[in-house]
Amino acid sequence: MQQALLDHLKIITEEEQRILDGMAEVDKGIYTSGQDFIVDSAKMLQEGKLIAVRTHTRFVHFPSHRHNFIEVLYVCEGAVTNIIGDKKVVIRKGELLFLNQFTRHEILPAGKDDIVINFMVLPEFFDVAYTMAGNNNVLADFLVNVLRQDQERGEYLHFRVAEVLQIQNLLENMIYSLVTGKGDQNRINQTTMGLIFLYLLDSVQYVEMRVPNQYENMIAMTTLDYIEQRYRNASLTELCEHLHLPMHVLSKMIKKNTGFNFKELLQRKRLNKAVELMCETDLPVSDVIAAVGYENGSYFHRVFRERYHMTPKAFREANRKNDKIRLK
Repeated sequence: MQQALLDHLKIITEEEQRILDGMAEVDKGIYTSGQDFIVDSAKMLQEGKLIAVRTHTRFVHFPSHRHNFIEVLYVCEGAVTNIIGDKKVVIRKGELLFLNQFTRHEILPAGKDDIVINFMVLPEFFDVAYTMAGNNNVLADFLVNVLRQDQERGEYLHFRVAEVLQIQNLLENMIYSLVTGKGDQNRINQTTMGLIFLYLLDSVQYVEMRVPNQYENMIAMTTLDYIEQRYRNASLTELCEHLHLPMHVLSKMIKKNTGFNFKELLQRKRLNKAVELMCETDLPVSDVIAAVGYENGSYFHRVFRERYHMTPKAFREANRKNDKIRLK
């Protein structure tokens, strides 16, 4: 890592200075508004942002907590020790730890020379990476799991990739972009994360993971890949025939493992694709509706307004003036 960037990351923050001055505990008010210690994306990310970074707070034990976003820890210098469940997970220089939403963990005190970056990421940030990474691998399994909204299952991926220079360079570029505000574009950062995943796929021999119930993950992953490939005319009936599962069994499994039913997953994909077409092409809205698989234009307008709180035409006009598009 460039020395100038590392020196910037080593600067003692106001929170750390208060700790050094005698504040014995983490100030939870910085991270959450609730009684339960759930670090809140509304506190940590600016409105409209899909990702943000901060240096991990040193000199203090970070008590057991969860996040309502995905957290990625990257160690620039030194090391940091997480306690996940009853397991001690030590992340060293150049290594990555992906923590799923609501994974409970605590972090032992880090020293002055332990420089750790926290990437705070909303699930939709990974849409581009999922498309780039493909399926049938541990990362795709994890990306299925990040869709879960309300389960505490303790999933994590620990990549020991300090020697993979391509990953180190991409991470440094991403950190520089987010810390300095230069190149502040979601799409660029999403693509960079996708490239990181592609390199991580070649490094699975260095991964330690905890992703429970591989069979159900496989079914959920297959469902998402099916929707990704066939969203224009996908149907739950066809998927049931492909997987040789009764509809009520598959429906229950999809809901349990993604947090959404089949119709909601399909609608999410179609709306995301519609937004992409509206903001990156000049296709008439009627053609966009047909291209993403909706036969009823009135129904499309209704679900679009429910999701984005404006008409497709108004959304297109607003986001042509502003590149920061948030896919929900």
